[in-house]
Amino acid sequence: MGEFDYIIVGGGSAGCVLANRLSADPKTRVLLLEAGGRDDYIWIRVPVGYLYCIGNPRTDWCMSTEAEQGLSGRSLKYPRGRVLGGSSSINGMIYMRGQAADYDGWRQSGNAGWGWDDVLPYFKRAEDHYEGPGEFHGGGGEIRVEKQRLRWEILESFRDACEQQGIPHSRDFNTGDNEGAGFFQVTQRSGWRWSASDAFLKPVRSRANLKVETGALVDRVIIEQGRAVGVAYTLGGEKREARTGGEVILAAGAIGSPAILERSGIGDAARLADLGIAPAADSPEVGANLQDHLQLRCAWRVSGVATLNARAANIFGKALIGMEYALRRTGPMAMAPSQLGVFTRSNPRYTTANLEYHVQPLSLAAFGGALDPFPAFTASVCNLRPESRGTSRITSADAAIAPSIRPNYLSAAEDRRVAADAIRITRAIVAQPALARYHPEEVRPGIAFQTEEELQNAAGEIGTTIFHPVGTAAMGTVVDQELRVIGVRGLRVIDASVMPAITSGNTNAPTMMIAEKGAEMVLKARRHSAPSF
Repeated sequence: MGEFDYIIVGGGSAGCVLANRLSADPKTRVLLLEAGGRDDYIWIRVPVGYLYCIGNPRTDWCMSTEAEQGLSGRSLKYPRGRVLGGSSSINGMIYMRGQAADYDGWRQSGNAGWGWDDVLPYFKRAEDHYEGPGEFHGGGGEIRVEKQRLRWEILESFRDACEQQGIPHSRDFNTGDNEGAGFFQVTQRSGWRWSASDAFLKPVRSRANLKVETGALVDRVIIEQGRAVGVAYTLGGEKREARTGGEVILAAGAIGSPAILERSGIGDAARLADLGIAPAADSPEVGANLQDHLQLRCAWRVSGVATLNARAANIFGKALIGMEYALRRTGPMAMAPSQLGVFTRSNPRYTTANLEYHVQPLSLAAFGGALDPFPAFTASVCNLRPESRGTSRITSADAAIAPSIRPNYLSAAEDRRVAADAIRITRAIVAQPALARYHPEEVRPGIAFQTEEELQNAAGEIGTTIFHPVGTAAMGTVVDQELRVIGVRGLRVIDASVMPAITSGNTNAPTMMIAEKGAEMVLKARRHSAPSF
């Protein structure tokens, strides 16, 4: 195809949206480069298949954090999608926009055009909501959003216990105020996962002006005279270059995009020089401002109620689960990792919900491990707006070497206070009458943890990532409000890394919204730069 109008690096949630929108004009030549492979693995499509995709090098970068002081020196697995569809092909499928106040905060911090009223039309434009179009939802878009296809008595009882605790029922978390308890809506279609690749890329793969390369590991952006003119990448062991007369767009995610920027000489100039990388733009905030949601997996043993621990405890139970999915596309195999959501405040001084629960009819010691050999449920709770900030930065100019990821969980005193309060609130919910008939017994962290210091220590022992890294190429420091990299022409970052502050909920839907809005910005710039005759 020769020189391209746009080169998109990363075929994940943002990249698939960008490829769709930017290639809509048949005169526009678009190249999409994805380091992973095709998304034809059966466990990508089956919702419960995230268990076989996370930690699998076929679909996951299989990264890890450095040892975290706030987590008792533990290093955490840090899943990132390495396949078409990116993390939307391996994630929990929860469709969650966050709160209106999140985006109004972006706007108030100097990012004009990113308030709630500004971004809501982009959420709606791409959405195909099961209830159809309305004030807050879209119909006929690419992203299919449905109710979950399952029922668990223990989850309904937990929701009732929340109401007894003063947390109201919520039937829709995506109206700008997500406070309440209810069931998550998911990116599924008729019991199958509906990834960004399913939604945006597959329907347009046949476009003659769109070229998709998988297995393409991007080394760096080629910068000449202060302008991005292409990318250097490796495909099948062969070094290649692709050139553009338009723009290079990084959509490799909150870990991948800052790494490519740094290898291109955009970052802390002195540190990059120590790695043998010639500086192109001194931008010390590249790779900084890393934010993530740390979840505390609190678990209770119960009796007299069905849980997945018991249903999947033997071959017969597993066979029934398999048959239910095969015949009806319902049941545990259609489950998102978390089914019931709860949003509440850890302290009345917060004006909006700052805690999110992911409640599950199961328990296990660690993600991906074996289920506990007794009936139980888990109420994972995370601080939605952590003050702790971390970094993701390269340690080598070699693209094959993973960056050093340091989230710095619980490094802020307020985060430790919120964590202790979150455990107390969880215990208060479980103590309500709606759950009493199941005789809940606390398994994790355990009733031995009672004082403020003990609860903060417990949070460090049981805390783990919920896979929401953002902010490492933030608007206002690394990119401007049009998502253009400051200091380099013809280069943008359009993915979760541009969030100046993390959203109050799961981050996949906001990432696709950013790509939707970003694509419009790119096309608008092209129209304004086109000569008129």
